[in-house]
Amino acid sequence: MVAVVLSAQATDKSVNIATRILFKIANTPEDIFALGEQRLAEYIQRIGLYKSKARHLIATCQILVEQHNSIVPNNRTELEALPGVGRKTANVILNTAFGEAVMAVDTHIFRVSNRIGLAPGKTVLIVEQKLMKAIPKDYMVNAHHWLILHGRYICKARKPDCTHCIIADLCKYKDKTV
Repeated sequence: MVAVVLSAQATDKSVNIATRILFKIANTPEDIFALGEQRLAEYIQRIGLYKSKARHLIATCQILVEQHNSIVPNNRTELEALPGVGRKTANVILNTAFGEAVMAVDTHIFRVSNRIGLAPGKTVLIVEQKLMKAIPKDYMVNAHHWLILHGRYICKARKPDCTHCIIADLCKYKDKTV
């Protein structure tokens, strides 16, 4: 959960570097809470928005210790009640940690879903709802990762690489580069 909260508006590389160091020192809610906001911020300072993330994580760890027996909850309502955890973060946790068939829609998935016509929508929630209907349940646990990777490496925001796209023949993007 800590890595997911840290990943908002940050690169995987920066999160991996920070958590590799942090988790050697503190890898439980009790340990992270004991660090305090200032010391936690030192470990995650290479990550964007690190001060607010440190504040949220300290508050979240306190709640986990005091209200959840130091266990990350496995339901959306309790997850979204934690500081720094919104719908997308809750969906990532539910999907990757608990194997639930939910869809976390980030900017990559939003872009890809609209471009290719899989689940067009004006809001993240509309795209999420349409993806939940369009993707068979058996594929849902991995679909999030497949769509993110497609958006990062093929269907990129500024310059989509349509010549290497395996679904170019199905894509509805009007400005294809092929």
